[in-house]
Amino acid sequence: MAGTSQLVQIELGPRIPQPKPEWLKTRAPMGENFHQLKKLARGLGLHTVCESAQCPNIGECWNHRTATFMLLGDICTRRCGFCAVPKGKPQPIDYEEPRRVAEAVAKLGIRHAVVTSVNRDDDNVGGARVFAETIHQIRLLAPGCRVEVLIPDFQGLEEPLRVVLDAHPDVLNHNTETVPRLYRAVRSGARYRRTLNLLENAKRLSPGLVTKSGVMVGLGESMPELVEVFRDLGSRGVDILTIGQYLRPSRDHLPIARFYTPEEFRRLKEEALSVGFRHVESGPLVRSSYHAHEQADATVPA
Repeated sequence: MAGTSQLVQIELGPRIPQPKPEWLKTRAPMGENFHQLKKLARGLGLHTVCESAQCPNIGECWNHRTATFMLLGDICTRRCGFCAVPKGKPQPIDYEEPRRVAEAVAKLGIRHAVVTSVNRDDDNVGGARVFAETIHQIRLLAPGCRVEVLIPDFQGLEEPLRVVLDAHPDVLNHNTETVPRLYRAVRSGARYRRTLNLLENAKRLSPGLVTKSGVMVGLGESMPELVEVFRDLGSRGVDILTIGQYLRPSRDHLPIARFYTPEEFRRLKEEALSVGFRHVESGPLVRSSYHAHEQADATVPA
């Protein structure tokens, strides 16, 4: 693979506390659009992953009237070691939520809506139906708006995946997050093979659909492991890949093994493009929905 021998390898030794590099520092969120979106989300009883996951790009994205709405409440049934979303027993599924999300999308004039959710292992099919209805409601209230869904793994069940696909999202995203060796610590309750199967099945069940996945770096993975993940995703026809730096939400979450440099992110992008992805977004502050509209512009048929 191009450039593999030039990539710096991660030493899996004792973790030494490091100050945050300059390239990871962002401005505090502010601006009229930011406050309007926050007020609208509160008024409609909605949750955004931008806030729940403490996304570093919240100020930039919200000021461009781009937000990722989080369905099915704000309590997750899993306890992943990297994630800032609260864990516990969720509330009953709110089947009126799709209409409120669509109302927010319409009011904000969003052209590319991203919707995701917490894991709802208590009711995978019910969660999938909320995704599907959200797609339908956005198409009804905001015609012409593209819809990207970032879905959980539905515990490997095909029925909920079919429910989402039957609603015809423009982009289907499911994040791989990390390398197989680190799955037990990073993605509690998930399985690497299950993630690959989901992405492969999405293409099988909906030929022509644009699929997407994302990985974090800085958790203790090696470069050869990352390249192998890129190959696995590329061989399953995944169109878009995002690569970003893991940032520790709190002392209760997994520590950072190290920070990657902007140059290393450029090299990772070259590696990923060499295995066949149509679009790769790679950088320290990249998150799954960062520049999502631009990614779709490059891959979704007009």
